[in-house]
Amino acid sequence: MPPSTTKQPLVLLVDDEDPILISYSFLLKSAGIQHIATLSDPRRVLPFLQEHDVAVVVLDIDMPYMSGRELLERIREELPSIPVIMATATNEVDTAVECLLLGAKDYLVKPVEKSRLISSVQRLLEVRHLENEVTALKESLLSRELTHPSAFSNFITVSPEMHSLFKYIEAIADSPFPVLILGETGVGKELIARAIHLCGSNTNELVVVNVSGLDDTLFTDTLFGHTRGAFTGASTSREGLINRAEGGTLFLDEIGDLGIPSQVKLLRLIQEKEYYPLGSDIPHRTDCRIVAATNRDIRTLVDNDKFRKDLYYRFLAHQIHVPPLRERKEDIPALFSHFVQEAARDLKKKIPSHPPELITLLKAHAFPGNVRELQALVYDAMSRYESGVLSMASFRTLIEKEGGMGQIEVPEEDLRDRMTSLDGFPTLKQAETYLILRALDQAGGNQGVAASLLGISRQALNKRLQRDKNLKPPDN
Repeated sequence: MPPSTTKQPLVLLVDDEDPILISYSFLLKSAGIQHIATLSDPRRVLPFLQEHDVAVVVLDIDMPYMSGRELLERIREELPSIPVIMATATNEVDTAVECLLLGAKDYLVKPVEKSRLISSVQRLLEVRHLENEVTALKESLLSRELTHPSAFSNFITVSPEMHSLFKYIEAIADSPFPVLILGETGVGKELIARAIHLCGSNTNELVVVNVSGLDDTLFTDTLFGHTRGAFTGASTSREGLINRAEGGTLFLDEIGDLGIPSQVKLLRLIQEKEYYPLGSDIPHRTDCRIVAATNRDIRTLVDNDKFRKDLYYRFLAHQIHVPPLRERKEDIPALFSHFVQEAARDLKKKIPSHPPELITLLKAHAFPGNVRELQALVYDAMSRYESGVLSMASFRTLIEKEGGMGQIEVPEEDLRDRMTSLDGFPTLKQAETYLILRALDQAGGNQGVAASLLGISRQALNKRLQRDKNLKPPDN
């Protein structure tokens, strides 16, 4: 039976008994392993392996023309990267040890247990996937160019950290493992999910579901659908959103808010590729890619028994942390310019100029709402703008209202060194001097921005600077 032309990894079954090949094929396909080839003549195995990209070989020991042991040795010599599982009716320790010493990855005794065959093949397929991803990631990191630049066209960034993140996304885009996107509100987690989808070889759409606030019944009905008569008013059956995601990507946003009963169903969906519509006892299979996101500390949720450990471990293979805007301030000028142009187009206004210190002001802001907050600030300022130069006043007012200013970034080690270098406890004068210098440094020398960071007026800062023109940090 020739392999299909899909990108799924190929499993080769080798046995001289056709009924066993049919049985193995049926068991593996029932577990979602669809790309299978079978051979009953061991003499054809090596040429087949040379011509096809085989991920796993399940090999019988007792066969005519060439024994499984001999074939195993030939495979290990010529194609050592292909893992082999040995299967035989001989339940002897010596035979099993000999096969493992020759390089077999597992040893199964006929009649082979269904769960043992499936788990052994799946384990080796997962190892193969991870090895391929490591190789792809190495190649990707060595190349500075993106393979799918159009997938990231919605990102406005010059950050090297973000570029590295894009390269990682390209490397894992076709992985069968689920992806967990972590990051604060407003960093663009849905854009990351869309980039993962666009970089992969999907044949269907990206389906977005915000699971926050969904109880177990609503979660099941929304995702998996229901059968006729499943509940009062269910006069017809309904397919869930997961049906729309067949061959595509299912993005579950705010997964950290998902209830425990729904987490159990999601775990089965990830592990078995199966789900049950509401009111049905018949499992349905799916091949959609699972991508999830949360702005919560998922590790803390696990420690507090609010998120299942087994589900968390299923997301360990691929976790993407999207850095907040305050950790990539080099992106602020480009994002600001982009949002100004966007707002001007949407509000049908001319693109204004802006004072240089406005960018300094924005860079000094902590941006708890991240990119989404910057967009809101720009749109608010643009809605007030009439002509001339974009005013800093509306930005400063909103930032101070949100409590974003008045927070000076003081490195812990720097502060500790300063305090321990003083003779005893620092005086108010010494602390004030240090904070003023830190604020001026963080504001790029702009006194208006520094005053906002300190929570005082510009006039008050000027008085302090004039009062002590020789302002300098405490002596070390």
